[in-house]
Amino acid sequence: MQIYLAVTPAEAQEAARFRCSLAHVAYCIGSDSALLRQNLLLQTRGGLLSVTDRDAPFIASPERLSAAAIRECGRRGYSGVLLDFEQSPTPDRLAFAETLARRLAPRPVYVPESYAAASGTVSLVCTAVSGGSFLQYLQGAAAERAGAGKLALDVQRLRMDFTLPARSGEGRPLSPSEFQALLDQESPSVFFSQDLCARYFTYTREGETHFVLFDDADTLQQKLQTGTRMGFSAAFLMYPEVRDLLPRLFPARRT
Repeated sequence: MQIYLAVTPAEAQEAARFRCSLAHVAYCIGSDSALLRQNLLLQTRGGLLSVTDRDAPFIASPERLSAAAIRECGRRGYSGVLLDFEQSPTPDRLAFAETLARRLAPRPVYVPESYAAASGTVSLVCTAVSGGSFLQYLQGAAAERAGAGKLALDVQRLRMDFTLPARSGEGRPLSPSEFQALLDQESPSVFFSQDLCARYFTYTREGETHFVLFDDADTLQQKLQTGTRMGFSAAFLMYPEVRDLLPRLFPARRT
């Protein structure tokens, strides 16, 4: 399984110390279906081209945008494209994903899970599972896509606070500082959930019991190992989310 760190141009040099490939979050969609590049270092080579649709206009010509992405892959030696799309699927974006996947093949085009219907693409599966079984969740996703080889892991770091009983199954995301403050204040006993492949602890405040589910380097490594055993093609981690864990997750390159 190929592992990618998603990085901005400002983060790329620091992230390159670790034994991972990089997905360069440096591209966006402009008017007239143009591919725009933002502050990328001239010497950048290899990894993936990552393009966002944030504030992007209607894609009038999926062919033109696909051609621009393919040319950039050739210039930079990119081995594929990550479509970091935040908007819900629309016909123009789906058409672009399918056109690019067809023209870029056999190099992969990775898309969010909501874009799984785009033919020829590799869809991401989020690892931030807060209920049931992590393994069964991945097995179900693989069954729907006729095999894990057409899937990649979107490795999102859990830090979630649930007020019990959590009937909705939804918790409150914790910022890194909020999570650390809870650890410092409560000094809790921490346990490991085999089903969720995550750590957890409980605490009581104002008469309510809270359940905090979180990832650390060990749980993320176990999730990556599970994906590898199942045959997932790739995994993506957002560099800012895991910066503090990288020395444990991946050895640094020799200097």
